[in-house]
Amino acid sequence: MKVGVQIHPQHTSVDELRAAWKNADALGVDSIWTWDHFFPLWGPPDGAHFEGWTLLSAMAVDTKHATVGILVSSNSYRNPDLLADMARTVDHLSGGRAVLGMGAGWFERDYAEYGFEFGTSKERLKRLRDALPRIRSRLQKLEPSPLGDLPLLIGGGGERVTLRLVAEYAQMWNFFGPPDNYHRKAQVLDRWCERLGRDPGSIERTVLIDADEVNDHKAYLEAGAEHLIVKIGHPYDLEPLRILLEQRELTR
Repeated sequence: MKVGVQIHPQHTSVDELRAAWKNADALGVDSIWTWDHFFPLWGPPDGAHFEGWTLLSAMAVDTKHATVGILVSSNSYRNPDLLADMARTVDHLSGGRAVLGMGAGWFERDYAEYGFEFGTSKERLKRLRDALPRIRSRLQKLEPSPLGDLPLLIGGGGERVTLRLVAEYAQMWNFFGPPDNYHRKAQVLDRWCERLGRDPGSIERTVLIDADEVNDHKAYLEAGAEHLIVKIGHPYDLEPLRILLEQRELTR
């Protein structure tokens, strides 16, 4: 079992964010993430908020052990070739610990206020599908190349398109609970892997859980998850991570 944390960049300050990810890294978590939005997802809608990729650069140099990434970066917000270059640069800043997390995007306010075309979910998925080979191609051309593996994580549970893209391109997959739904989606992913000739065991299964779900971690492991990522918002109480880390040690 791996343990990660998603640190929410809303209703907070940069100093508090930096303290949170440094403390999480010192605890020994396997991964640290933030998200890719431009406004708070809950609480006061015009409260404090910070951009994810800029934060990720700081996280990369502030931490020493955990992998770092965006869970997940919206494909719509950046040119795919630029995104590949950004991820490669963060990978170098981190010493080879970066993960490129991607999704099709969903938060309409981000699109409307920053001037991106929202469109339909089908259109956003098509844009993601078109971007993935461009990202892979650009990563192969960049000089210098990434220091680490720079695995691609795709987030989502769409059974006809998203999970097929995971089977075709990704080294990691992320989705949500509850455990029975996660298990069903994982089985769909396995079937896509079978159809495309991909070893399903080559895709790391991550799940994003609420802090109050850490005591249910065994249900997620039984559902097929390997890497549990806890959502932590301000004021960044890391006690749920300590609970999971204790359980991780018991499985070693």
